[in-house]
Amino acid sequence: MRPVSLREFRTRGSKALQSVPCGETALLFGRKGPEYFLVPVLEDVATQDRELRRAMAKASLRKGWGIAEALGDRAITDAEIEAEIHQVRHSGPKL
Repeated sequence: MRPVSLREFRTRGSKALQSVPCGETALLFGRKGPEYFLVPVLEDVATQDRELRRAMAKASLRKGWGIAEALGDRAITDAEIEAEIHQVRHSGPKL
């Protein structure tokens, strides 16, 4: 994974990514730290999109579990889980 300045990416576009080898993920950094991943398309776009969404949903669930554990409440209802999955599925970019 190669770090790229978000400002440089905005101003120089694809030239800012020339230092990133083909097929490697770029991590865009802003003033407050990491902000975005740029992930190259390596295979079928629909398949890769589905896998990325699944990974983001799992990360979101882990974050929620961490918050619940810190609050001393490990019990998450099925309705809360479904609501979180729905939110992640409908918050991503449309292809």
